[in-house]
Amino acid sequence: MPLNRTKQIEIIGVPLDLGQQRRGVDMGPSALRVAGLQAKLEALGYQVIDRGNVAVAVAETKDRGDERARFLVEIAKSAEATAKCVQEALAHGATPIVLGGDHSVAAGTVAGVANYFRLQQKRIGLIWMDAHSDINTPETSPSGNVHGMPVAALLGMEPAALRDLFGWSPKMLPENTVLIGIRDVDETERENIRRAGVTVYTMRDIDELGLRTVMERAIPIAAAGTAGYHVSLDLDWVDPEEAPGVGTAVRGGATYREAHLAMEILADDGGMLSFELVEVNPILDEHNRTAELAVQLLCSAFGKKIF
Repeated sequence: MPLNRTKQIEIIGVPLDLGQQRRGVDMGPSALRVAGLQAKLEALGYQVIDRGNVAVAVAETKDRGDERARFLVEIAKSAEATAKCVQEALAHGATPIVLGGDHSVAAGTVAGVANYFRLQQKRIGLIWMDAHSDINTPETSPSGNVHGMPVAALLGMEPAALRDLFGWSPKMLPENTVLIGIRDVDETERENIRRAGVTVYTMRDIDELGLRTVMERAIPIAAAGTAGYHVSLDLDWVDPEEAPGVGTAVRGGATYREAHLAMEILADDGGMLSFELVEVNPILDEHNRTAELAVQLLCSAFGKKIF
């Protein structure tokens, strides 16, 4: 089944770096564009429109707010703007590709996809590929970094400013939410994972079962009873040997071929509604190597094959 029968893609940049304290991910969308994203997707036969960047606040000009969830007001504003752009792309018959920015961007992306399909009395699934589970709340977060909170908000927990976008919650049901490849979980976050009831495949699961088996189990969970699923890929999911330029690197991630295999399996399945790629940090990268890998992975997710 083709991924998108209309063969249309809209690229939306969200150069947000307020969700964490290490600067540089705001340049991620530019790095991905420099790596030739649009031209490479067009070479696969897609009609691609780049909608530019969502306006985001500059940290130095804004109040940090509550230290348990820094810059939450500004992040919520960006999330609302992102969600509207995503809905518009879907209404145009296109597949949205959102380029972050830090992973707090996902609160807006997923809200936009979920709200679009809610208006059709449908729900969506979520495949979250990340070294981290991002299911902290302001009460459990040891850092106060909002990029560690979007999954919690989407599942109906805190923070409320992200949870209540469009005036309804939860955006995601736990039975359609799958976290893949996590390997760095805060001690206080573990109970949130258990309480949420989401499906989790850790890196140990990938080691023991193999990446293909994990993906073949995860996709039906995300797809069950839904219009399809959103894929949120944090580049720190990939091992830092392959992707050094990321916001929060953790050793022991997916290999180069595992990462491509996961994307190829998603393309073969055809149920993906939208895609998001976050946490590319050019300041920490080597000659834009991580951004180039990210573009390669996106192409695999959108149907590029070896043969």
